[in-house]
Amino acid sequence: MTTPPTRTAGGRPRRDPSDSGCEDEVALSGSGYAANVEVATGTPPAPSFPAPLDAPERVATPEARTIEEVSAYLGIDPATLLKSLPVVLEDGTMKLALVRGDRRLNETKLQNALGAPFRPATEAEILDYFGAEPGFIGPVGVGVEVIADHAVEQGIWVAGANEAGFHLRGVDARRDFVPTFADIGRVEEGDTSADGGTIHIEPAIEVANIFKLGTRYSEPLGANYLDEDGQEHPIVMGSYGIGPARIMAAAIEQYADEHGISWPRALAPFEVQLVGLGKPGTEEHQLAERLYGELREAGLDVLYDDRDIRPGEKFVEAELLGCPLRVVAGKRSLEAGELEVQVRRGTEKRTVPIEGAAEALSALLAELP
Repeated sequence: MTTPPTRTAGGRPRRDPSDSGCEDEVALSGSGYAANVEVATGTPPAPSFPAPLDAPERVATPEARTIEEVSAYLGIDPATLLKSLPVVLEDGTMKLALVRGDRRLNETKLQNALGAPFRPATEAEILDYFGAEPGFIGPVGVGVEVIADHAVEQGIWVAGANEAGFHLRGVDARRDFVPTFADIGRVEEGDTSADGGTIHIEPAIEVANIFKLGTRYSEPLGANYLDEDGQEHPIVMGSYGIGPARIMAAAIEQYADEHGISWPRALAPFEVQLVGLGKPGTEEHQLAERLYGELREAGLDVLYDDRDIRPGEKFVEAELLGCPLRVVAGKRSLEAGELEVQVRRGTEKRTVPIEGAAEALSALLAELP
């Protein structure tokens, strides 16, 4: 899910964060935990709860609808509020999702918990089902199924009273309503992972994914297998995907520098960029043409720049394109009997003799990452 993992000294994969990742995020901890935020789990820090009450207490909260407004009005920690999020399934069934006031709903987790797609309820539907407008609804005394995040199981909460301008204080999730508990909250920075580490969130590029399909498709298709006792069972299926374009994007982000792309040899579209500096009819142009043929015959993938533009432009664009090796064939090459070579990774300069250049460049390429 992240950019390509490197290895620690002990051989365990280490996932490197991707600063330019914008399509995905991963939850990481120093203890070695790593997971996509869509499935990551964590325990949030416990807030300071007030003393319990014998029953929920109705309190006026005029014009205070949002978590920030209610917590400020009552002078309480936002983490001690319940965030009520009504959703509607495809068949029209209303459900109420609950997360802590300082948490966000993880829609992927909620869909998995519900076993069906859903959409947010409209304001009209909320008024119809709960008798109050958004901002004042809650789980106590409602006739819809409540799906509550595990972080809500313990605590004394403030929730909407299902009445405009009022909330309930002293709500206990195990006493005052009957929820189904599930992991539906989004893991956040500072949460504790299952192995005791502290979670931080990093942007990432998703290069591959795995989906457990179970028997969702095998049962309708009758795709079964026989076990060792001859009993028939549906095949448990999985989907494993890897994206070549995503791998290339991750490699570009991982290895690029201020000059441009710096391809790893295994992914480079061309292994060598040959920069010819001579005009047609000159000795240096003939040298570049001959080298191009020799490098091709040696089995190297070559990008030959024979354009009639200034050398500086060619050099800058070669660094931007990022082929592992840049080879220059010009007048100075003929005078010195050597070709100027730049190893793109680190822009290291080297030289190789003109005679036997194809073999020397092939050997140099074999050393590169």
